Amino acid sequence: MATGQRTDPFAAFNFTLEVEGLSGSHGFSECSGAGTEQDVIEYREGTGDTDKKSGDITLKRGFTTNRDLWDWRRSVLEGQVIRRNGHLVLNDEAGKPALRWRFTNAWPKQYSAPSLGSPSSEVAVEELVLVVETIELDTAG
Repeated sequence: MATGQRTDPFAAFNFTLEVEGLSGSHGFSECSGAGTEQDVIEYREGTGDTDKKSGDITLKRGFTTNRDLWDWRRSVLEGQVIRRNGHLVLNDEAGKPALRWRFTNAWPKQYSAPSLGSPSSEVAVEELVLVVETIELDTAG
């Protein structure tokens, strides 16, 4: 007989992106690559953290008229790399923040416009890839 309170996992589809300096939160249909990695080094002198790295965050969403993320990417194309901090927010069933991953010094390194075609009835999806300096799991609040 089981005892204690049941803890269900969160649904993967219920998340948003918040970026400092951009309006509100942005909804996406897909997010991948957000994580950290550290190389195994047998012997090393010095105290630098060059063996630690954070993965690029790849985001996909249905194309809308909101241009915040495109304008941020365009600034990079024009030679002005604006680094921003932000959060990936995973929401609970009620739509309230449950988990937050804070990222730092992000900038958009790649943007892909939607694939277009006349026989298709699929949603037009754009893709944005963010390079991040660090990412860590925070609690919501």
